[in-house]
Amino acid sequence: MKLVIKDPISGGTLLLFKNEERFDRLYYGRDKDTKYFTIAWNAGETQTVTIDGEEHTFKSHTLLAMMFNQSFSFERPTDIVAWQFNREFYCIVDHDREVSCVGFIFGMDKVFITLDPDTQQRLELMLDIFVLEMNTVDNIQSEMLLMLLKRLIITITQLARSEYIPDKKQQQDGRFHIIRKFNLLVEEHFRAEHSVSYYAQLLNKSPKTLSNLFAIFNQKTPTQIIQERIIIEAKRLLRFTNKSPKQITFELGFEDPAYFSNFFKKHTNATPLEFRNTKVGEV
Repeated sequence: MKLVIKDPISGGTLLLFKNEERFDRLYYGRDKDTKYFTIAWNAGETQTVTIDGEEHTFKSHTLLAMMFNQSFSFERPTDIVAWQFNREFYCIVDHDREVSCVGFIFGMDKVFITLDPDTQQRLELMLDIFVLEMNTVDNIQSEMLLMLLKRLIITITQLARSEYIPDKKQQQDGRFHIIRKFNLLVEEHFRAEHSVSYYAQLLNKSPKTLSNLFAIFNQKTPTQIIQERIIIEAKRLLRFTNKSPKQITFELGFEDPAYFSNFFKKHTNATPLEFRNTKVGEV
């Protein structure tokens, strides 16, 4: 089953997939022009999900949210229930106060969200309502579906907070929103800005304050987040495009191809060319 709702005026699109034999995404290719955010629910047994060429275990009754610029495929797509939407249908950045998910469940880190039996039932009910509303054409269809999508995102964000930030005081701590904002800023500027001080200035914090804050929440350091985002993009460009290492060097904000090659090798144990010539999963 594949259901699609499109708004011809705004360009907003919402898609729902269930029991589809083919469900994947190739951003640097076939799907580059369709910038869909994805929420995927593995409703079957544990399987493998491949994201940007890297394999991950996708446990039974687990949710995963992915950015529009991530490529993915599933070992058994027929077991996947998935929602996709573009920013014209619902912009999670502009409406961050409503859902508080940007830079957390929607980010470059893989956040797998476990569903307990009660939540599974809630999602089954929500799925049934999605199907009903997507098959009901009337003048409030888009409003109903937008409300349902917000509820879905809020629900899984709350689950993720309980799983990844079990301390309730920290869940309500305004400082956690700074971490999310940092992640969002890195996503926006990592190609040009590689220093923690740049992002600290945007957040009106000192680099030391940022580092201490990330430590409090048991997060990677700000430097690690910036460098890992650069490496993720470099791997994508090497895997999915024909761009030369020199072109990639400049695209990712480096001035010296040799320096970039050393930077890449430090993080992957391979030069860019070695990585490109090695089969996925061997590096």
